[in-house]
Parts: sequence; C-alpha cells; structure tokens
Amino acid sequence: MIVLGIESATLVAGVAVVNGDIILAERMINNQRTHSVNLLPMIKAAFEEAGITPGDLDGIAVSSGPGSFTGLRIGMSTAKTLAQVWGLPLVGVSTLDSLAHPLTGLKDLICPVLNARKNEVYASIYDSSGGFPDRIHGPVAVSPEELAATLGKYHRGVTFLGDGVPLYGKVLQSLVAQSSFAPATASFPRGAGVAELGITELRKGGGMDPLQLIPGYIRLSEAEVKWLEKQKTGECGKCS
Repeated sequence: MIVLGIESATLVAGVAVVNGDIILAERMINNQRTHSVNLLPMIKAAFEEAGITPGDLDGIAVSSGPGSFTGLRIGMSTAKTLAQVWGLPLVGVSTLDSLAHPLTGLKDLICPVLNARKNEVYASIYDSSGGFPDRIHGPVAVSPEELAATLGKYHRGVTFLGDGVPLYGKVLQSLVAQSSFAPATASFPRGAGVAELGITELRKGGGMDPLQLIPGYIRLSEAEVKWLEKQKTGECGKCS
C-alpha cells in the first residue's frame, strides 16, 4: 500500500511517500515560509524521487492536530483537495501519535509536547513497553505544571520530545523525576510517521470522505474565545 503523508502542524513542513514500511521519498523544510508555499512543490519532488504518479497512490494521510491552527488548516486543505481530485481515501493522524510512533519498546513513558502558546503545551502520554506506543492519556492542552502532576501519578520514568522541549524542558525536568529527552532530531513530526500510521488506519478501512475530516485543535482559537467572552458579557449584540 502506497500512501502520501502530509505534515504541517509545526514550523517544519514535511511530506513522504511510504510503501508499506519502506520510505520511498521524504522531504522536510523549515524556511520560515508559509506551508501553503512549500507543500505542493515538496509533494511533486517526493513523487519524482519515488518514481510514482498520483495514480500509484492508495491513499493520503494528513496530520490532524493538535498544532498550529494555520498550519493544520493549510495541510488539511491541501490533503482534502488532492484526495478529491485524485479520488483517494483520506485519513487524519494525530500529530502527537506521529511524534511518539518511532519510539518503540521503551521502559519509560513517552510524552511528546508541542508549544501551544499561552504557557501551555499540547501533550499525550504513551506506553511503548509492549512494542508500539499506546496512548494512555490525552491529547490535552495544559500547563507544564499540570502535565507534570499527571505524569507523577504513573511513578515511571518519562522521555520527552517535541518542539515544546526547548521552551519547557527545564521546567518539566525539574518537576518530573527520572525524566530524559529524545534526540533533537525527534523534535518535529515527520511526513513518514503520518504516512505509516495512515497505512495502519487505511488497512482497517479507516478512510474518510475528505469533506468529513476536520482538524483536532484541542482548544478554541483566539477569535472563538473572544466571541464567547462577548456573548457572556452581552457585548456581541446580534452575533450568532
């Protein structure tokens, strides 16, 4: 099964073409340009390297969140459009799941953390002692202190990774006993991880109508928060 994976939830955009458990081609870029500029050229380059055309694909997988609201919308819009045009099934893959995916067979719990701004992180907790990571908590948007309190209940070592580590790693390490960090190369989710998890879902028959797939933002956007505040205070007038 050949699947195109699209990752755009963080500052690093990534795409990959994966056939089963073999990565045929992968591209990642962090050039501070909007993902809407980067994604399609990266997909074209990945196809050329893999020696395939859209007709060779069996499906598309896209990072569905949490992460950057704008990045998720761009990736989701790109994936939906391509799935509709090419007539392919589409699956959404948790950004946190794809981060944890490569870390198999660890004694420690795995905790990917993404910068959620507002002094919070997006996080999930995984147990991979039995093989592939199994999510046992999350996804949530919480303060580092709240996350540390939750992790403390498991009484196990923890391996942190993700773009939230440079910002909150010291705080988390000071609060969580027996904590460590995955290599910096594991800080960003990859298109290959999205594609590999997408293959698993597609084999289960998990493909969706592109129109039904929506991003998993975890929390409300700033605009939605302000709208709700106005509703509560009566400042919204005729808002609906």
